[in-house]
Amino acid sequence: MRLREWDPAAVPADEIAAWLDLYNAVGAHDLPNDPPWVNDHLREYLVETMPGERRLCWVAQEADGRMVGFAGLLVLSDLGVLELYVRPDARGKGVGRALLSAVADRASVEHFSSLGVEAVGGTPAAAFYERYGFTHVYTEMRSILPLSQVDWKHVEEMAADLASGYVVQVHEGALPEPLLPAYAEAKQVRRADPVGDMDVRPIAYDADRLRASLNCLNVRGLRPYIVVAIHERTGVVAGLTELVVPAQHPTRADQYDTIIVPAHNSYGLARTIKARMLLELRDRQPQLREVQTWHATDRVQLQQVNKELGFQPDREWREYEVDVDELVARLAA
Repeated sequence: MRLREWDPAAVPADEIAAWLDLYNAVGAHDLPNDPPWVNDHLREYLVETMPGERRLCWVAQEADGRMVGFAGLLVLSDLGVLELYVRPDARGKGVGRALLSAVADRASVEHFSSLGVEAVGGTPAAAFYERYGFTHVYTEMRSILPLSQVDWKHVEEMAADLASGYVVQVHEGALPEPLLPAYAEAKQVRRADPVGDMDVRPIAYDADRLRASLNCLNVRGLRPYIVVAIHERTGVVAGLTELVVPAQHPTRADQYDTIIVPAHNSYGLARTIKARMLLELRDRQPQLREVQTWHATDRVQLQQVNKELGFQPDREWREYEVDVDELVARLAA
């Protein structure tokens, strides 16, 4: 087996295709109900990062050149966020350990304090990371909404049930410049929320960061859709819900944050804007078949909204963290 650092910005197109083949082989084995990825904006997806962030990558190849493993490290200040995939027929042969060692050594050289990683429930990932000292810090539930099973009449009623004093706006791709400061203020609620997950959120949200974030999503092939509820008297963003339609798997959309500002907190507002999002997707993205979302297991109100919309619990997503020095010592033992 050959292990080498890999730069997706510079490699030839056939290596991007090899990465896709590896990723889909892992997905078909571990998440057989997930749609396979396609090679659309894939290089950009692997390369583009937010300002101040960078991504390091390694691949493992057999003697004949077949790619059997990949590790990616997104560098956020002194925290690294890890991705690691090993082809199913190459597992148990030291590929994962070799990739993890390469990541840990680089993290140590660059003086990272810790590494974080997600492990999908029902796959071998959790046992692998626990073996090397990663500690479970947070759990989310992924839920799937099959659009073929949506009660669209009920969704239309939910979207129309908007509390007095609010107006709903829908934005695709970007946000209007005048809206950015108020939107950033609403996003601060997410930063202050003590959910207990890995601390990978930005230290602050402002107009510049939001603009850069939306640009990053678009370059990576993740088309953003944003629904906001605006309080008419004050002009504040009282609630928001965000979703992207990825070019890499265009039949399944990814739901991101749904936030209701505490002063405007109500079950009805979250219900209305999430229902409106589904109606917009139905009209603008007819190829969509599903929407997936993640939520903390203690978010009862959001779970109720998702249930009413038709989302079905699917798998746990478990986040793990490890001290870099301890990981290096364990791998060297």
